[in-house]
Amino acid sequence: MLKINEVILQTVTKVVVFIILTLAIYLFFSGHNAPGGGFIGGLVLASSFVLMLLAYDMETIRKGLPLDFKLVGASGALIVVLTGLGAIVFGEPFLKQAIFSFSLPLYGRVEFSTVTLFEAGVALAVVGVVVTIILSIAEDV
Repeated sequence: MLKINEVILQTVTKVVVFIILTLAIYLFFSGHNAPGGGFIGGLVLASSFVLMLLAYDMETIRKGLPLDFKLVGASGALIVVLTGLGAIVFGEPFLKQAIFSFSLPLYGRVEFSTVTLFEAGVALAVVGVVVTIILSIAEDV
Protein backbone atom coordinates (compact mmCIF):
# COMPACT_ATOMS: atom_id res chain seq x y z
CA MET A 1 0.00 0.00 0.00
CA LEU A 2 1.27 3.45 -0.94
CA LYS A 3 1.91 6.06 1.71
CA ILE A 4 0.31 9.46 1.18
CA ASN A 5 3.73 11.03 0.51
CA GLU A 6 4.41 8.56 -2.29
CA VAL A 7 1.04 9.28 -3.91
CA ILE A 8 1.74 13.02 -3.85
CA LEU A 9 5.27 12.55 -5.22
CA GLN A 10 4.08 10.27 -8.03
CA THR A 11 1.24 12.61 -8.98
CA VAL A 12 3.48 15.67 -9.04
CA THR A 13 6.14 13.72 -10.95
CA LYS A 14 3.73 13.04 -13.82
CA VAL A 15 3.22 16.77 -14.34
CA VAL A 16 6.79 17.86 -13.67
CA VAL A 17 8.30 15.28 -16.05
CA PHE A 18 6.18 16.69 -18.86
CA ILE A 19 7.45 20.20 -18.05
CA ILE A 20 11.06 18.97 -17.88
CA LEU A 21 10.73 17.19 -21.23
CA THR A 22 9.33 20.35 -22.82
CA LEU A 23 12.23 22.37 -21.42
CA ALA A 24 14.73 19.77 -22.70
CA ILE A 25 13.31 20.02 -26.22
CA TYR A 26 13.40 23.83 -26.07
CA LEU A 27 17.01 23.86 -24.84
CA PHE A 28 18.02 21.35 -27.51
CA PHE A 29 16.62 23.40 -30.39
CA SER A 30 17.76 26.78 -29.07
CA GLY A 31 21.36 25.57 -28.91
CA HIS A 32 22.93 27.49 -31.76
CA ASN A 33 21.18 30.82 -31.42
CA ALA A 34 21.09 30.97 -27.62
CA PRO A 35 22.60 29.00 -24.71
CA GLY A 36 21.67 25.35 -24.93
CA GLY A 37 22.18 22.48 -27.28
CA GLY A 38 22.76 18.77 -27.08
CA PHE A 39 24.70 18.70 -23.83
CA ILE A 40 22.37 20.79 -21.68
CA GLY A 41 19.29 19.33 -23.38
CA GLY A 42 20.61 15.85 -22.60
CA LEU A 43 21.27 16.75 -18.96
CA VAL A 44 17.76 18.14 -18.51
CA LEU A 45 16.30 15.07 -20.22
CA ALA A 46 18.32 12.80 -17.95
CA SER A 47 16.99 14.70 -14.92
CA SER A 48 13.45 13.69 -15.91
CA PHE A 49 14.50 10.03 -15.88
CA VAL A 50 16.15 10.50 -12.49
CA LEU A 51 12.98 12.11 -11.11
CA MET A 52 10.93 9.15 -12.35
CA LEU A 53 13.40 6.79 -10.68
CA LEU A 54 12.99 8.67 -7.40
CA ALA A 55 9.19 8.64 -7.55
CA TYR A 56 8.71 5.03 -8.67
CA ASP A 57 10.59 1.81 -8.06
CA MET A 58 13.10 0.38 -10.55
CA GLU A 59 10.82 -2.42 -11.76
CA THR A 60 8.02 0.01 -12.69
CA ILE A 61 10.41 2.21 -14.64
CA ARG A 62 12.02 -0.74 -16.44
CA LYS A 63 8.58 -2.06 -17.47
CA GLY A 64 7.34 1.35 -18.60
CA LEU A 65 10.59 2.37 -20.29
CA PRO A 66 12.40 -0.76 -21.52
CA LEU A 67 15.60 0.99 -22.61
CA ASP A 68 19.16 -0.08 -22.08
CA PHE A 69 20.76 3.29 -21.39
CA LYS A 70 24.21 1.92 -22.18
CA LEU A 71 22.98 1.35 -25.74
CA VAL A 72 21.42 4.83 -25.78
CA GLY A 73 24.78 6.35 -24.88
CA ALA A 74 26.64 4.19 -27.39
CA SER A 75 24.20 5.05 -30.18
CA GLY A 76 24.62 8.75 -29.37
CA ALA A 77 28.39 8.44 -29.62
CA LEU A 78 27.99 6.56 -32.92
CA ILE A 79 25.80 9.35 -34.32
CA VAL A 80 28.42 11.93 -33.33
CA VAL A 81 31.18 10.01 -35.10
CA LEU A 82 29.05 9.34 -38.18
CA THR A 83 28.15 13.03 -38.58
CA GLY A 84 31.86 13.82 -38.45
CA LEU A 85 32.71 11.14 -40.98
CA GLY A 86 29.87 12.26 -43.25
CA ALA A 87 31.78 15.44 -44.02
CA ILE A 88 34.89 13.44 -44.94
CA VAL A 89 32.86 11.45 -47.48
CA PHE A 90 32.16 14.71 -49.31
CA GLY A 91 35.80 15.83 -49.17
CA GLU A 92 35.37 18.30 -46.31
CA PRO A 93 37.22 18.43 -42.97
CA PHE A 94 36.02 16.25 -40.08
CA LEU A 95 32.81 17.65 -38.49
CA LYS A 96 32.37 20.35 -41.17
CA GLN A 97 28.72 21.34 -41.14
CA ALA A 98 26.39 21.52 -44.10
CA ILE A 99 23.23 23.62 -44.20
CA PHE A 100 20.21 22.62 -46.24
CA SER A 101 17.39 25.02 -46.99
CA PHE A 102 13.94 24.03 -48.19
CA SER A 103 10.39 25.31 -48.18
CA LEU A 104 7.48 23.73 -46.31
CA PRO A 105 3.87 24.39 -47.24
CA LEU A 106 2.05 26.62 -44.74
CA TYR A 107 5.29 27.24 -42.84
CA GLY A 108 7.75 28.77 -45.27
CA ARG A 109 11.50 28.54 -45.60
CA VAL A 110 13.29 26.13 -43.23
CA GLU A 111 17.01 25.63 -42.73
CA PHE A 112 18.44 22.35 -41.49
CA SER A 113 22.04 21.88 -40.45
CA THR A 114 24.01 18.71 -39.89
CA VAL A 115 24.96 20.21 -36.53
CA THR A 116 21.45 19.27 -35.39
CA LEU A 117 22.30 15.60 -35.97
CA PHE A 118 25.57 16.07 -34.07
CA GLU A 119 23.71 17.70 -31.16
CA ALA A 120 21.17 14.85 -31.13
CA GLY A 121 24.05 12.40 -30.79
CA VAL A 122 25.54 14.43 -27.95
CA ALA A 123 22.15 14.53 -26.20
CA LEU A 124 21.72 10.75 -26.49
CA ALA A 125 25.26 10.14 -25.25
CA VAL A 126 24.74 12.41 -22.23
CA VAL A 127 21.39 10.81 -21.35
CA GLY A 128 22.86 7.33 -21.67
CA VAL A 129 25.90 8.07 -19.52
CA VAL A 130 24.10 10.04 -16.79
CA VAL A 131 21.23 7.58 -16.36
CA THR A 132 23.61 4.61 -16.44
CA ILE A 133 25.66 6.21 -13.65
CA ILE A 134 22.54 6.96 -11.60
CA LEU A 135 21.24 3.41 -12.09
CA SER A 136 24.54 1.86 -11.08
CA ILE A 137 24.66 4.01 -7.93
CA ALA A 138 21.03 3.13 -7.11
CA GLU A 139 21.68 -0.60 -7.49
CA ASP A 140 24.60 -0.42 -5.05
CA VAL A 141 22.47 1.13 -2.31
